[in-house]
Amino acid sequence: MRILVCCLLVVACGGKGPEKSPAPVAPPAPAMRVFDRTLHAIDINNTRLVYRVSGDSGAAPVVFVHGSLGDLKSWSGQENAFAQVYRVLVYSRRYHPPNPQVNDNQTYSPKLHSEDLAALLLTLDLAPAHIVGSSYGAYTALQLVRDHPQLVRSLVLAEPPIFSLLTGSEQGDSARRAFYTYGLDPARAAFARGDSVAGLRLFFDAGAGRGAFDRLPAAARADMLAHTFEMRHEMLAERSDYLPTVTCAELGRITTPVLLVRGERSPRMFQLISDELARCLRNDTTVVIPGAAHPPHAGNPGYYNQVVARFIMTH
Repeated sequence: MRILVCCLLVVACGGKGPEKSPAPVAPPAPAMRVFDRTLHAIDINNTRLVYRVSGDSGAAPVVFVHGSLGDLKSWSGQENAFAQVYRVLVYSRRYHPPNPQVNDNQTYSPKLHSEDLAALLLTLDLAPAHIVGSSYGAYTALQLVRDHPQLVRSLVLAEPPIFSLLTGSEQGDSARRAFYTYGLDPARAAFARGDSVAGLRLFFDAGAGRGAFDRLPAAARADMLAHTFEMRHEMLAERSDYLPTVTCAELGRITTPVLLVRGERSPRMFQLISDELARCLRNDTTVVIPGAAHPPHAGNPGYYNQVVARFIMTH
């Protein structure tokens, strides 16, 4: 673990500390190993998932679960760093690239994705694992620990879109209604009429700010358009399945250790959801990632990695 923390500190500080008087030369930080980048595919739960496992085979498993408009590449800032100490699994959830684009008549939901993840963990013999989820991946991770707690050693949740938790306050419900009115509903309508570009733009701008999609570099927009297939499945899913209600009482029954993470610059609705999660889970371990928006692991990976590594180390 000291190797991981040392490497993460070097990354977070840019490899240099503050100017100071000459001092005895300390041993250099250990070089980070680079692991095999080969991707594999596996048929489980009536779908094919692309994944990669790296790190030493005897190490504790850490599994990263990406969010909407994401895939296994979303964890490029975490995968190799954590593989220095842990057995790391990154994978693309059903419908997300580079998985096959198959219309399987399933409903996009946390339940569907959590069952895929459970089957993946058991097939690859990686349970129980530390599960690190971002956005809809955190929704998936939460569903996994509710249905299969024996598969989860600890849980890191970063801003899951559990909008049902916002209905208990005027401020929260106002944020929820605004996101539905200006984001989810128009995006769904655009996909329903076959305008995928407009649907992607509306969904992305609802979280990142008006005009954010058009300000992206051309390569970033092209990468986002590669997620059209999965985003269509998300937006056209039955809303009650896609964003199922999670009650405070249900959250209170979770006994698995949980770390809550949110970005300092993330939309207000995610801050409110994080506060409700902390209250319902009776959890006082919430970390705000400085300077980061949604998703926080991408905005400040050095700080995020340190926080998550320390939590996992103690569980």
